[in-house]
Amino acid sequence: MTKYRKKPVVIDAIQFKIVREIPCKFGVAKEYNSDEIAGFIGNIVRTVTEPNGKPEGHTYFEIETLEGTMKASLGDYIIKGVKGEFYPCKPDIFEQTYELAE
Repeated sequence: MTKYRKKPVVIDAIQFKIVREIPCKFGVAKEYNSDEIAGFIGNIVRTVTEPNGKPEGHTYFEIETLEGTMKASLGDYIIKGVKGEFYPCKPDIFEQTYELAE
């Protein structure tokens, strides 16, 4: 077995998050940073909330990656890869792998 170290690479990333909660007759409407993400990836982002047995449901958007279409869930980071590709990364993996460069 041979050991390898990951090369240090600075990446651009954005987290999919709630930016505002607005009271409404159904409880609370959530506004996401979809426009900011769309500007980052250069494509339209449509957020979807599907039932998952919890009152808040599962909110995500689909992103085209080199491996096919993937779901980016609320809280995930969207990373721009070294070849200009985009892909989602779970927050725990992101925080173990990356640190703030600036």
